[in-house]
Amino acid sequence: MVNSSYIGRLAPAPTGLLHLGHARTFWVAQQRARAAGGTLFLRNDDLDRARCRPEFVAAMVEDLHWFGFDWPEPMITQSERIPLYRVALARLHAGGFIYPCHRSRKDVLAAASAPHDGDEHDEPLYPPEFRPPANAPLPPLTEPISVNWRFRVPDGETLAFHDGQLGDQRTTAGRDFGDFLVWRKDDVPSYQLASVVDDAELGITEVVRGADLVKSTFRQLLLFRALAFTAPAFWHCPLVTDDRGVRLAKRHDALALHTLRRQGRHPGDLRAAW
Repeated sequence: MVNSSYIGRLAPAPTGLLHLGHARTFWVAQQRARAAGGTLFLRNDDLDRARCRPEFVAAMVEDLHWFGFDWPEPMITQSERIPLYRVALARLHAGGFIYPCHRSRKDVLAAASAPHDGDEHDEPLYPPEFRPPANAPLPPLTEPISVNWRFRVPDGETLAFHDGQLGDQRTTAGRDFGDFLVWRKDDVPSYQLASVVDDAELGITEVVRGADLVKSTFRQLLLFRALAFTAPAFWHCPLVTDDRGVRLAKRHDALALHTLRRQGRHPGDLRAAW
């Protein structure tokens, strides 16, 4: 693959220390960008105000440089791009794609018709009886936003995309995932909306990330379509697991890049194990 117009991105969230699983997925992203003679941006996904901390941002940059990553400066920081996301929210509102939601996550989980697949990191299936009628009057957006706003998925529509690593992927909206958040009542955009706006505005041509985000890709494809943005290609990497077969998380301190660096481990040796 030789294409100088290739643009990729790394998008860690500074809610903890990066681990070896992040490194492997990010390394695939960097190798694909280099093979294409393209560019790889670093995006700081710092919208989670309660969990993101400056020390994690500093450790993230140090660990990535130590491991062998490079990117054009400056780093892209999502908390500095809120006006861009707000414009996109207004477009979704004007197009009638979203509606205000006063239900809590607890309400959704408690609904008998909202079975959850057990993935604590994913949104539970939003009960269709909780959504307002399609012809219900749409209240205006406020400043600041003080209510959750959800995207109304096209129930029963089959969505599909070809993944560069996993092959053809298909799902049914309204059955496999439901209406999802695009803006939270604490006046912060959701990961789904912010990621789509950034990928479109930066001209990302391929998104390389973990296989746990395949379902998010379907949500984001709906947003790309609603906002009339061109969607990138996708490449979802298999997840790294520990010796018990559990996927790595930021609580795996022993496999954090920061820990491995302090132990004197060499990045080349770690990469050779792959």
